[in-house]
Amino acid sequence: MRLIFTNRKRMALKQISSNKCFGGLQKVFEHDSVELNCKMKFAIYLPPKSETGKCPALYWLSGGCNIKGEDESWDFGTGAGFYVDATEDRWKTNYRMYSYVTEELPQLINANFPVDPQRMSIFGHSMGGHGALICALKNPGKYKSVSAFAPICNPVLCPWGKKAFSGYLGTDQSKWKAYDATHLVKSYPGSQLDILIDQGKDDQFLSDGQLLPDNFIAACTEKKIPVVFRLQEGYDHSYYFIATFITDHIRHHAKYLNA
Repeated sequence: MRLIFTNRKRMALKQISSNKCFGGLQKVFEHDSVELNCKMKFAIYLPPKSETGKCPALYWLSGGCNIKGEDESWDFGTGAGFYVDATEDRWKTNYRMYSYVTEELPQLINANFPVDPQRMSIFGHSMGGHGALICALKNPGKYKSVSAFAPICNPVLCPWGKKAFSGYLGTDQSKWKAYDATHLVKSYPGSQLDILIDQGKDDQFLSDGQLLPDNFIAACTEKKIPVVFRLQEGYDHSYYFIATFITDHIRHHAKYLNA
């Protein structure tokens, strides 16, 4: 599910598609994003229950804008915004995915759909897993729960993160830590947060040192923040891995969203 977010006031949504799915409706909408200064699309699933009352919202993060250089490499630019608010000139007008995810999108969803704004959780995969973790850690109490599949846990120390952060945030590495889950957890104030992470043991990017989950787990342990980390034998970084364990993650979130 690919979600996208909007501004303070109710803004126009254009429905792109609608399909019956598991008794409910899977819809795709387009809107003009204020934060990102471009058109964005998001998908939303409306279960049968949404016809009679408000439902909790579970946000899934994945990977944007016709900017010179954004399509030159797959790990930077379009689809790889790293969920930061960019500060460098070329990127700062459009690459504000952190504010989009945490403010604009929820406001858009809450204004247009039968959603309970007090019951919201977040999860994602890889860069989206990184995004989910930092959104939860930077906003204590905003999300009822968080989980991730193969998240980039310590981007200031991995090649992907160094490339993205230097491009979006500049060369001052002290600014990078504000978007690094391992550093954020060290100063997390202790508000209740129960984290679930699944990681494929045969994930190429794990062995390449891009994900660094051990650093995050160590930081959580030191801060006594509950985290369940499951290293799944034989699984890689693909969507087959996600499909296998997605039910566990939905149940994890349902436990807190329905409490």
